[in-house]
Amino acid sequence: MGYIQDARENHVKKKVEEALRSKMKEKALKECDNYCAKYAECAAGRTFSVVWRCRKEAQVLNECLHQYTNDTVLEEMKKSYIAEQERNKT
Repeated sequence: MGYIQDARENHVKKKVEEALRSKMKEKALKECDNYCAKYAECAAGRTFSVVWRCRKEAQVLNECLHQYTNDTVLEEMKKSYIAEQERNKT
């Protein structure tokens, strides 16, 4: 029952979850901006060759982005949102 209880505690409306995901992605892109720039620089002027020429840059970028965009981060954001809503009720 622990899993079901956790799911109920972290339940938010679909629109709220979408907004939180958007905020999470925005933060990830900001935090990984230098890796985005390196990948973009590598990819500039390439078409199909970007896949193998920029593989290293893409991998580093994805690793950075994953630090900020995963289920654990989303659950923490939901908890924070719910806590904020509870504080605003009182």
